[in-house]
Amino acid sequence: MTDESGDTEMESDVDVNDKAEDNLRRKNEELRYRISQLEEGVATRDSELNSLKESLSRTVARYRDAVLASIPGLPMELLKGETVDEIDASLELAQGIVSKVRQQLEAEAAADSVPAGAPPRTPPDLSALSPVEKIAYGMARQG
Repeated sequence: MTDESGDTEMESDVDVNDKAEDNLRRKNEELRYRISQLEEGVATRDSELNSLKESLSRTVARYRDAVLASIPGLPMELLKGETVDEIDASLELAQGIVSKVRQQLEAEAAADSVPAGAPPRTPPDLSALSPVEKIAYGMARQG
């Protein structure tokens, strides 16, 4: 009788093990399916993210072009950045540089300026002449 009860226990253990193995296989398949769903979701999000990055890059480039068009005389080399905030920061810096250069050029131009037109006519300065020379000069002018 012991043999029969031992066989029954073994069969029972095998059934339990088979059921556990079936449960593990089912769980494994469920997890693999879930992993594939998540991978598809990640791929979709990556694609959307790349699309948004490209759109942002185009938008920032258009913003930069609009800023350059709205401020004549601003060298495009001074306006740098990959984001709107970076472009705004470089715009402030560039405007400061342009303003300083403009002030320096205006100061140099003012220092080097020549008055327009002919200089006013003034009589010759006779203060350095001796009395005899002054008389000679006056006689020459009358004559």
